[in-house]
Amino acid sequence: MSLQPEVSKTDHIQGKKDAKIVIVEYGDYQCPYCGAAYPVLKEMMEKYGKRIEFVFRNFPLSEMHQYARPAAIVAEAAALQGKFWEMHDAIYENQEYLDEAFLLELADKLGLDSRQFNMDIKKSELAAKVDSDFESGVMSGVNGTPSFFVNGRKFNAGADDLLQLMSEIVK
Repeated sequence: MSLQPEVSKTDHIQGKKDAKIVIVEYGDYQCPYCGAAYPVLKEMMEKYGKRIEFVFRNFPLSEMHQYARPAAIVAEAAALQGKFWEMHDAIYENQEYLDEAFLLELADKLGLDSRQFNMDIKKSELAAKVDSDFESGVMSGVNGTPSFFVNGRKFNAGADDLLQLMSEIVK
């Protein structure tokens, strides 16, 4: 399976732009497996972030995780204030507390403009962004989270294996 569409400026990107190694994660903020992968991915970015490009796309499994979609929309609203990655990290670091009130609390803790944030989370553009990410995952063959793509190809292993792969590739 290959990544559809390719990484673009609409994606949330960390690390080196135009790197030789591009990793895309399709994640669900309430998924326990994504939560377990999060510290491994953080370690990977600390070790190799200057040599790889990491992309996060929303893939909320709403039927199983009632707060996954609201969390994705909150992260997108934080992005409008330049704090996507801070919100992304805060959600995963506090995954066990997820509910709508806690998500709003995180916005305050991150120092987001609360009036603007409360207007932004209602914008249809943010829901459309989450839906677009999800649809791109479906087109790419994603059927669970987390799902990873390395240089456009589906990586059929876990985050620990991804960290091992990086140690071998980035020498």
